[in-house]
Amino acid sequence: MSRITSLFERLSAEKRRGLIAYVTAGDPAPERTPSLVAALERGGADLIELGVPFSDPVADGPVIQRASDRAIAAGCTLAKVLEIAAAIRKQSEIPLLLFSYLNPLLRCGFDRLAADARAAGIDGCLITDLSVEEAGDTVPRLRAAGLDTVFLAAPTSPAHRLKLVAEYSSGFVYLVSRTGVTGEQAQLSASVGPLVAAMREATSLPLAVGFGISKPEHAAAAGSLADAIVVGSAFVRVVEECGADPRLEAEVEALARRLKQPLLELPA
Repeated sequence: MSRITSLFERLSAEKRRGLIAYVTAGDPAPERTPSLVAALERGGADLIELGVPFSDPVADGPVIQRASDRAIAAGCTLAKVLEIAAAIRKQSEIPLLLFSYLNPLLRCGFDRLAADARAAGIDGCLITDLSVEEAGDTVPRLRAAGLDTVFLAAPTSPAHRLKLVAEYSSGFVYLVSRTGVTGEQAQLSASVGPLVAAMREATSLPLAVGFGISKPEHAAAAGSLADAIVVGSAFVRVVEECGADPRLEAEVEALARRLKQPLLELPA
């Protein structure tokens, strides 16, 4: 059983919702990422999405786009991200999801990637721009190495696509709360509820809601519907604002605590 599956089984047994935190690996510097992950874990994060910096992150808003630019400038590559994962794994058993665009993984080759990721302590992969309709060759290669494969479902996804997402996903399904790119929003989209209901019809896998969650009230609203929430841009913005400042880890930990608290207060 993967760390991701074990996590969601534990969350279910304890009748609580999970906090999934995204960080762009290598931002503000590769050697700083393990301490950021440790701070997120102290703050209550249950799973970490470790973002591979990419030159053309078309699914991401400006905050994460700038983070990718900074990480690339700092010399962070896919190989370096796996080194970072191995360093994290030496000090923590928190589940790690490799979050990447397709091109860096294609360049590496999926068989090699799967073996290297597994050896580094990665538990699963989410490939942002891999269409689920074209995933039939990739998923078995990753699964053969013991990696979970997580796919995205959006409010615009038709029923046949939700079925494919359910078929090819393991660990959990990532529900995009709205159309468009990542980024902080004033309020949670009204399309989340119907999407959760439709996905529940298609799978028994845990569901995590992301895109636009940046405030405790967002966390409470999304957590009341799904098994976990995903927060990315809000954490990455703290990294951008603090940079190399020694207070960075404390600020990230504090934000994680603020976003986790409403999840702990939701009824069982």
